[in-house]
Amino acid sequence: MIQVDTADSAHRFDHGWLKGSHIFSFGDFYDPDNTAFGPMRVCNDDTIFPGRGFGAHPHSDMEIVSIVLSGRLRHEDNLGNVAETTFGGIQRMSAGTGAIHTEHNPSEDEPVRLLQLWFMPRTRGTAPSYTTGRFDPAKLEGKLLPVVAAEGSEEVVDIGQDMTIYLSRMTAGQELVFNQEAGRRIFIYVIEGQLSAGGDAMLHPGDSARITEVSELKLTAPEGAFLMLVDLP
Repeated sequence: MIQVDTADSAHRFDHGWLKGSHIFSFGDFYDPDNTAFGPMRVCNDDTIFPGRGFGAHPHSDMEIVSIVLSGRLRHEDNLGNVAETTFGGIQRMSAGTGAIHTEHNPSEDEPVRLLQLWFMPRTRGTAPSYTTGRFDPAKLEGKLLPVVAAEGSEEVVDIGQDMTIYLSRMTAGQELVFNQEAGRRIFIYVIEGQLSAGGDAMLHPGDSARITEVSELKLTAPEGAFLMLVDLP
């Protein structure tokens, strides 16, 4: 089954210093029928204006991933970590028993756009941790590139959940096939371009899809696309 949620159905907001969309219930947006997809709890497409950001705030028992699409994102936390990330960079915080952090756009003139994703952890009550990683943007071309996974590597950030986040840039007319194990879920978010998922569902920028009971998913980009695919239990 493929459920498509259009960009217009997301909760869109503009706070002056921060604008974007919430795909799931988040903050002051609450829909009791849209709180999760498997362990996935949050998919926010945020743009933070220069010199602004989120002040110190706590989290616990959540796997938090930030994928920078453009600009710079600065992270600081009470664990002693400080990092700045640009496109090609990934930040992952496992909040565990509790962590406090800030996220800030350090630029004086350039906004930062990022995807922020939250997932329930496989195990609750672990020690909090934070890490960053980088992937080669050139490797996104024409393939589904893993950038976050349960088993990390030099170019893949580890996460405390049985899942994988892929990014891909597809050229016009290109087709990719994703094979999925029985009983697992697929979440897709279109960052740029147009994407046909499964042959019938056409997705545009800001659209997402929640896919179950599909063992072989064909993806086609009629005019090219930049997308995220998440493999979930």
